[in-house]
This record gives sequence, structure tokens and C-alpha cells, in this order.
Amino acid sequence: MAGAGNGTVSLGRAPFLLLGVPGLEAFHTWIGIPFGLMYALTLLGNVGLLLVIKTEPALHTPMFLFVSMLALNDLVLSTATAPKMLSIMWRGAREIGFVACLLQMYFIHTFSIVESAILLAMAVDRYVAICHPLHYAAILSNPVVAKMGLAAAARGAILVVPCPVLLARLPTCFRRVIPHTYCEHMAVVKSACGDTTVNRTYGICVALLVVTLDLGLIVGSYAMILRAVFRLSSRDARAKALGTCAAHTCTLLVSYVPALFTFLTHRIGKNVPPYIHILLASA
Repeated sequence: MAGAGNGTVSLGRAPFLLLGVPGLEAFHTWIGIPFGLMYALTLLGNVGLLLVIKTEPALHTPMFLFVSMLALNDLVLSTATAPKMLSIMWRGAREIGFVACLLQMYFIHTFSIVESAILLAMAVDRYVAICHPLHYAAILSNPVVAKMGLAAAARGAILVVPCPVLLARLPTCFRRVIPHTYCEHMAVVKSACGDTTVNRTYGICVALLVVTLDLGLIVGSYAMILRAVFRLSSRDARAKALGTCAAHTCTLLVSYVPALFTFLTHRIGKNVPPYIHILLASA
């Protein structure tokens, strides 16, 4: 097999080896404990939330429908990464098939983009609720919310399709070892031996498109929300309006900060220790 001596495989069809957290391999068992607890809490919390929303008719409103979409998306996204990551840390099962790696990569990035779109939809929901309260039910009817959810899923699915396709078509070898806990696009691209200019360019374009568009619209919606809130004469009314946005703002920070850190680290963060990058990306 070509390149067997330097850890590469012809055509990349042999399994990859996921290292886990580089430099902290001796502590994998202990590192896996908090990640396992977080995954269990994610499953229990999101399933419980979905059951509560489903069984309570009073919660069948646009805001809670978006919350249920976010919970379902979180379930899929965490399940795409956590089981394999915990298997690496607790059982030393580092091997992952080539096709399985591409599928994992596809699901991770697809549902990350879907999550961004849902957060944008939640920002629109808060904008309509605060700035156009009398027309809230007419603007965000259940059919409209359903179409927004489908559009979010379709955008993510379509944008990410070229990533695994371009990797699968590379007529070159791949280094078997990936210094990560899961198959992330740039980590896999960096393992390729040939020209990956198209892969890198497309990945950067998609990331910039999603972040610029979604964050720009979210910031714009919150600017209009703040303008409307500070025009209210009652202090209690202002506090109540801002309080409805607090949870969404925290969710935005939790979602976007690690994603932006990972994106920037791959491209300009050469001095960031690998274990810091991997731990934040896996959280």
C-alpha cells in the first residue's frame, strides 16, 4: 500500500485514526467523564424539553416551536460527535472508516448551519414580538414557522453536500491520523496530500456566508429591538422586553463563540495549543 511507511493510504479508503485530544492522551479517561456527563445532560434535558412542549398546548407558540427545533438539532449534533469521542477516550477505539468519517463530517456541519439558521429565526421571533406585537400571530403563524424550519434544514443540507463530495473525489492519498475527536472538515482536508485549494476555498466561503449573513441579520434585528425597547416609557416594560431576549443572547454566545474560535484557529491560530482548540471544539 502506497505511503504505508509515513502514515498515508492510497485514495484515502482505509480507516482514519482519530487521536482525541493531542498531548493529553494519558488523561483521556478523566477528560471523558465531564464530556460524558454533558452528553447525558444534553440528552435528558432536550428530550424532557421536547416532551414538555409537546404535551403542553399553551407552549405551541412560535417561540417554543423554535426552541423545540433547537433542542432537536442539539440532540442530532451532540449524537453525531459524543459517542465516538467517548469511545476514543474510554475504549481507545480511534479507528473510523473513510465513508463513516465523511458522513460524520456532513452531519456535524449541516446541523451546525441549521443551528445558526434557527438562532436567526428566534431573533426574528423576538423582533416581531417586541416591535410588531399586534401582528405577531399573523406574521408568525404555525405554517410560516414550519416553512422557516424546513428552509433552515434545506440550506444546511445543500451547502454542506460539496464538502464530502470534493474530499471523496480527491485522487490523492490521505494521512491516516487526524488530531481531533471527530471528523471536522478542515481537520480532514489538512490530512490530504494533494491540492486542496478548492476544498479550503469552498469551506471558507460557506463559513463566511453563514456567519456574515446570520450574524448580520441577528445584530440588525437586535438593534431594532433595542431601539423599540428604549422608546417605551415604562421601566418595567423595558425590563420585561429585554428579559425575553436574555436567554436567546446567552444561546447565541454559547453557539457562536466556540464555532468562531475553531474557524479562526484553523486559519490564523497557529500558536494556539492543539489541546485548547480540540477541547473547545468538542464542548
